[in-house]
Amino acid sequence: MAFVISAFVTSSACEQNAFVPPPPPKVEVAPPMQRAVTRYLEATGNTAPIKNVDLVARVQGVLQSINYKDGAAVKAGTTLFTIEPETYRLKLEQAQAAEAGAQASAKQADADFKRQSDLVQRQVVSQATLDTSTATRDNAQANLQQAQVNTRIAAVNYGYTNVVAPFDGIVSAHLVSVGELVGASSPTQLATIVALDPLYVNFNVNEQDVLRIRAEARRRGMTPSDIEQLPVEVGLQTDSGYPHKGRLDYAAPTVNQSTGTLAVRGVLPNADRVLLPGYFVRVRVPVDQQPNALLVPDVALGSDQAGRFVLVVNAENIVEQRKVQTGPLEGELRVIESGLKPDDRVVTAGLLRAIPGQKVDPQLQKIETPPGSAK
Repeated sequence: MAFVISAFVTSSACEQNAFVPPPPPKVEVAPPMQRAVTRYLEATGNTAPIKNVDLVARVQGVLQSINYKDGAAVKAGTTLFTIEPETYRLKLEQAQAAEAGAQASAKQADADFKRQSDLVQRQVVSQATLDTSTATRDNAQANLQQAQVNTRIAAVNYGYTNVVAPFDGIVSAHLVSVGELVGASSPTQLATIVALDPLYVNFNVNEQDVLRIRAEARRRGMTPSDIEQLPVEVGLQTDSGYPHKGRLDYAAPTVNQSTGTLAVRGVLPNADRVLLPGYFVRVRVPVDQQPNALLVPDVALGSDQAGRFVLVVNAENIVEQRKVQTGPLEGELRVIESGLKPDDRVVTAGLLRAIPGQKVDPQLQKIETPPGSAK
């Protein structure tokens, strides 16, 4: 009897201590998101003014006044500097007086010529007298033309005494002071005026991207003028995304052999003057659109010496490591160029519990586009 009881107790203890394997770990999986994705050409560039002119003194004289505040925004035609206008005004009046005298002489010479012509026809005076009158008339006409030219030159010089803004822009700090002699031996720089709206953005495209863009343009039947009208998007180093929109307006006709790049330029409206010339900016240009791209959360991607990969749960709920080719980042989602199928179940959460070759308990989810992700 004691033997039977002992055997029963031993058997019960063995059943209670038998190993029970743990359940497969739970991981979240989701099929790749499918949506249209715009392919961008991305580069780093810098902004530059469309118009940037040095204001110089084109006549000699004492600077009489500075008619603007340093750094002020001015309109085209605004007088910025005045250079001793009285002297040049008097020279203009002197030239005008000389022109009036030449005009009177020419009128008198012309009248004398007509009179001598009439007398020659009546054979009252000789032909030599008429020849002298003709020469006098022609000389008077030449003197009148010279006087008219001198008047125009004096008027131009008088106009140069007022240095005006050639276009709307911002004027730099003045480089000379009132009372200084300017334009004595050569044109004297007075200040600089810069147009801030619109602005250029200059950047370079490498040769491989140039070939790709030109091939895509040929496929779509685009002409060079169509390419130059492509939109361009710009972001400052502190911007999120690319808030500044413009268009391309120029591409260099040749590739720089020393750098293997093509110089490209865009134009950006800048009415609010957020951008300044000389900024380093991020630039992107849309060059293609993929209608059904596959995207997965960027955090779902891993990397090793062979490249990027994702973890995929197969039909038997076994984890597999799948090598993929990645594309651009769209917000928090990464475009997958190759290596995934639309119905694959990608591990998006619980990555540390998902071990390749091990079974898991997949919890099917749906990839959502995070708020504020780039489109």
